[in-house]
Amino acid sequence: MLSEPRSGRLAAWGNALLAGLVSPDDAVLAIVGEDAVHRVEGLPGESAPVGLTLALGRLRALGVTGLRVALPTSGHPLGLSGPPEFNARALDAEEAVVCYGAALGLVPEVYEAGPAGDVHVEVVWHCLPVREAPPADVPSLGEAERELAEALRDATEVLSRLDVAGSGPVAEAAVDAYRARAERGREVLAPGYPPRAVRVLELAQRVGLLVSVAYDSGPGGAVSASEMLARAEALRPVERTARRAQVAAYNSVVEEREKGCGECSAALVARCWGGRLLGLRPSPRFGPEGASSSDAGRAGFCRPGLRGCKRAPRVVVDSWGPFLCCGVSR
Repeated sequence: MLSEPRSGRLAAWGNALLAGLVSPDDAVLAIVGEDAVHRVEGLPGESAPVGLTLALGRLRALGVTGLRVALPTSGHPLGLSGPPEFNARALDAEEAVVCYGAALGLVPEVYEAGPAGDVHVEVVWHCLPVREAPPADVPSLGEAERELAEALRDATEVLSRLDVAGSGPVAEAAVDAYRARAERGREVLAPGYPPRAVRVLELAQRVGLLVSVAYDSGPGGAVSASEMLARAEALRPVERTARRAQVAAYNSVVEEREKGCGECSAALVARCWGGRLLGLRPSPRFGPEGASSSDAGRAGFCRPGLRGCKRAPRVVVDSWGPFLCCGVSR
């Protein structure tokens, strides 16, 4: 819980890239972090693993408009929607990314080599089919914030009563690592996320620190079996609540976009290159009703004809060329 999940980085910076708020290079640099390299395997249309830049571009071409996080554990398929094959892989990894706009998901497999302190880490994301359905047990940001505050208060009372140790080398190392990241000015979330999502994720990470310290700091004053059981019982719902809050924060951009796009009777993406219309694709979620298109003139814009849409479409230009957006995520 203390460390940032790789699926969170991929979803957050992938969403920022899909929204045109960051460049592909900046997104990939943030996603890879301290790892050596990330590749994506099993991507439709690719016979071999590809780099993240190509993979994100291909996902967009396949219709992906957003990325959601799943942080499942045994007995709690948080953020998953099936099928069983994908859920099993995600449970083994304890994390996954589920695409919005195309029935695909990504599960990381981590390879480590080298001595302690000089570990070479490579990550392969396995692209697999998923079921298009609402993710399991993901709260709203408001619900997550309230649940976190209540869980933190209840757990603090129980752990204080049991005199759980909050010191020692393991606890001090965890606290030092958390402070070091804060002092470096680490961005909690990528550009485009609402302030409330940043606040919820920061609180969830602090709660995760409490859980990690409590688990790793030995028995503390809870020396009897019943007291140790009571501590575990107190920590279990706190850890679950913190994971739910993390997922709510990472997924907030997609949830808001999905809510806003319900106002449109049709959602289209027009892709242009050099002033020529290359394709016009109806969104699978809303269907083709009301869809029509004009030309993509050399003035650099496309006119989609979204009947009933309350937002004025506009063109965003990125490394893949200009594309049309109804502006929900902007």
